[in-house]
Amino acid sequence: MVGKLLVRGMLAGIAAGLLTFSFAKVVGEPQVDQAISFEEKADAAKGEAPEPEIVSRETQAGLGLLTGVVTYGAAIGGLFSLVFAFAYGRVGVVSARALSAWLALGAFITIVIVPNIKYPANPPSVGDPETIGARTGLFFLMIAISLAAMVFSLKVRRRLAVQLGTWNGSIVAGVVFVVIIGAVQLSMPVINEVPAAFPAVLLWKFRVAAIGMQVIMWTTIGLLFGALVERSAFVRPIGRAAV
Repeated sequence: MVGKLLVRGMLAGIAAGLLTFSFAKVVGEPQVDQAISFEEKADAAKGEAPEPEIVSRETQAGLGLLTGVVTYGAAIGGLFSLVFAFAYGRVGVVSARALSAWLALGAFITIVIVPNIKYPANPPSVGDPETIGARTGLFFLMIAISLAAMVFSLKVRRRLAVQLGTWNGSIVAGVVFVVIIGAVQLSMPVINEVPAAFPAVLLWKFRVAAIGMQVIMWTTIGLLFGALVERSAFVRPIGRAAV
């Protein structure tokens, strides 16, 4: 049964990847082209020769982007289905569709929003190549801490719900999560490698497009996977998993 859930998760992820690709192609790629143009002009002003193009820009923005986004969506959808299989029936009386939506929202907050508040996405020409390893490590460390904080907050909610009620327990757990993340982000190093001359509007549009891609990805997975699972015969309508 878990295998069937995995297939549905990957299908939902592929559909999410196709929608995300369409958005990235229309909204994101123009910002990337402008950032590349800025970088080329900056290099020309310094008298530096442009770097050789190993993969054409057309391929990067077309087949390369499609392959990367759809593969990412399928992988995320598969992992999402496994988390769903574990959680279903263990989180109280909740339908498959509702659980899928809540899991997607939680994943979006912990994996996308929290790390991007501290280390937002940067377009080409922004960032020192020598620090890419450190920046990547800090970003994934922020994701790991965010996930751990979310798990801890959910445990707090479960314990307090018995004493204070579900609503009050949820509020306290949310405050605990925010306090932990706030303290961690204040203690982690700040990285700001945006050139002074880089257009602020372009940077803003690029980061909005990056977040928009994740919104589409997680919204589609959460809603589509929930719909696919709720109509299946191996998941009961309420409360218990048959997986």
